[in-house]
Amino acid sequence: MAAAPFVLHPSKRRVKRVAVVLPTNTLAAYNLRDTDRNGYGNSWYADPRVQTVDLRRPFLNGPLPQWPGRFVHWFAHSGYTADFYSDEDLDAVATGGRLASRYRLIVFAGHEEYVTQHVFTIVKQYRDLGGNLAFLSANNFYRRVTISRSRMTCIGQFRDLGEPEAALVGVQYVDWWRRRYPSRPFVVRSVAAAPWLFRGTALRPADHFGRGYGIEIDARARSSPPGTRVIAELPSIFGPGKTAQMTYYRTRAGAKVFAAGAMYFDGPQSPATARMLRNLWVTLRRR
Repeated sequence: MAAAPFVLHPSKRRVKRVAVVLPTNTLAAYNLRDTDRNGYGNSWYADPRVQTVDLRRPFLNGPLPQWPGRFVHWFAHSGYTADFYSDEDLDAVATGGRLASRYRLIVFAGHEEYVTQHVFTIVKQYRDLGGNLAFLSANNFYRRVTISRSRMTCIGQFRDLGEPEAALVGVQYVDWWRRRYPSRPFVVRSVAAAPWLFRGTALRPADHFGRGYGIEIDARARSSPPGTRVIAELPSIFGPGKTAQMTYYRTRAGAKVFAAGAMYFDGPQSPATARMLRNLWVTLRRR
């Protein structure tokens, strides 16, 4: 038995205001199918000697790894409209200007860890032209990959290659839960950092929201854009000095960039977080 994701190509005739990107490269990296039958899954997550994965491999039977199912379920019941992209679809877009001419908001719905240099470049161009971004998971735009003939090769970390992910996302990857640290609710640090996000929630500083966030976490860095503000935190969730930070910043061109800073913000966990997701969608799809 095998499983596979299906992503329908966006229509060229009826363009929506929002594009949603599904992390298909990350899904492929986490695919542990052992196609050569050497006893190890053909991925660097199973065998560190592996540097290249075959994107054509079927997935193992069961849930797709790193699939943003919470978001897909929420979207299906939201009444909103959007164009959906796989990573391959996004990589085929020529320029950030092309994205900016079509969309007011691009939502990265899941764990968007592996992207090509081209995708990093055009999303940055899109942001610089005033396009809004929302990152609903953690550890985004972390590793640079190349793709050729349906094979994906991991090159290294963007920050080590001179392009820190925090300069775009607002935060950078800190650590993962190491099978030790449980997920937790977020703690509100500043309603004033993004008052539109909290509209209708009655949340105040020091209040908690949601039931559990974590697994992988991000936080601000020196390379974060000036004015990047912390909305909420998971204080010391992975030990002293390892705090997850939910952030928001605006650019001079008017771009609004939100980053969840931890996994599981891609779907509502309570009435308050359901309202926050709705506020996020409604506010960031505007110019």
